[in-house]
Amino acid sequence: MLRGMSVLDLHADPAEITAALVDIESVSGAELTIANVVEEALRRQAEHLEIRRHGNVVLARTDLGRPSRVILAGHLDTVPVNDNLPSWREETAAGAVLHGLGSVDMKGGDATMLHLAATLPSPRHDVTFVFYDCEEVEADRNGLGTIERELPEWLHGDFAVLGEASNGVIEGGCQGTMRVELRCGGKRAHSARAWMGSNAVHALAGPLATLEEYAPRSVEVDGLTYHEGLQAVRVEGGVAGNVVPDEAVLTVNHRFAPDRTPEQALAHVREVFGDVELSVVDCSPPARPGLTDPVAAELVRASGGEAVAKLGWTDVSRFAALGISAVNLGPGDPALAHAQHEHVAEDEIRRVAEVMRRFLG
Repeated sequence: MLRGMSVLDLHADPAEITAALVDIESVSGAELTIANVVEEALRRQAEHLEIRRHGNVVLARTDLGRPSRVILAGHLDTVPVNDNLPSWREETAAGAVLHGLGSVDMKGGDATMLHLAATLPSPRHDVTFVFYDCEEVEADRNGLGTIERELPEWLHGDFAVLGEASNGVIEGGCQGTMRVELRCGGKRAHSARAWMGSNAVHALAGPLATLEEYAPRSVEVDGLTYHEGLQAVRVEGGVAGNVVPDEAVLTVNHRFAPDRTPEQALAHVREVFGDVELSVVDCSPPARPGLTDPVAAELVRASGGEAVAKLGWTDVSRFAALGISAVNLGPGDPALAHAQHEHVAEDEIRRVAEVMRRFLG
C-alpha cells in the first residue's frame, strides 16, 4: 500500500508521496484507509500543526498569529477503479511519468500539500490544510461542504488554493454550471396513423436548431477570458416502437462566466429558448478569479506571473460563496482526469510544490 513504508514519509520527494497515495484505493465513499494514513503521517511528522479528524476529513492548521490565513484544500477520493491501479512509472525523453488512478485528480495536489505541511513549519501566512472526501459524487456528500456546515471555523481564511489539476498553472475562479430540462408535449397515436397524433420528439427540432445556431460569449473577467457554452447533453422520449410520443425532454448544460449570477444565467437561457417549457435540474454558481487580492497576487508572482481562466466548475466556488478569493493550482492535465490512462509528469509535481513553497515560505 505504501511501497514498503510503514508510515507515509512526508519529507520524501512529492512525486514519491503521490505514488504512495495513488496506491491507496480511495473511491468516493471508501476513503477511510487513506484518511487514516494522512492523519497518522501528519500527527507523526507535523507536530507544529493543530490536527483534527472529522469523519474522513483530515484538518490541520498553523496558529502563528500571522496577519493573513491561506487555506489549501484537496480531495482524497477518486472515481471508480478502471484497471489503473497500482501506480507505475514510465521513463520518457521528457522525464519520468507517474501513471495511475488519481495521479492527476488529485493526489498529486494532495502530495504537494502534505509535503509542505511537514516541511514548512513557519510559513509567512498562517495555513489551514483540508483533506476531504466525496468530491467526485453528489454535492450533498462533499466533505468540504460538511466542514462548512459542521466546523465552519476551519474554513475561515483570506485566500484559498484548491489543488485540482491545472497543468501546474494558476487557474482563476471557475465557470458556473447549470442543467435545464426543456419539455415538449404532443399527442399519442398509433404510428400507422401518425396524422392523428402530434410527435413530441419532432417538436425538439426547434430547440435543437436554436442550439446549433447559438453563438456563446467569450468574456473577460478580472483580466482572464472565460468561454461560455450551451449544449444539448441528453434527449429522452418515446414509449414504444409503434406509438407517436406525447412527451420529449431535452437536457441542456449551460456553462457561464463569473460575471453572471445563476439568476442572470437562467434569464439568458429562458431568453434563448423563448416559450419552451423549461425547468432547472441543478445549478452551481461560478467564482470570480479574485487575482487582485494582495495574497493572490503573491501567488501569481511566485508562479512566474501566469494565470488563466478555469474552464469548468470546481470547489473554488464554495470558497467564493464564503467571500474567500480562491484559485486552482495543481499538477497534471485536467483533460486526463477520470481517464483510464491518467498520468502526470513527476517534474510537474515537484514544480508545483516549489511554487507553493516560494509563496508560503
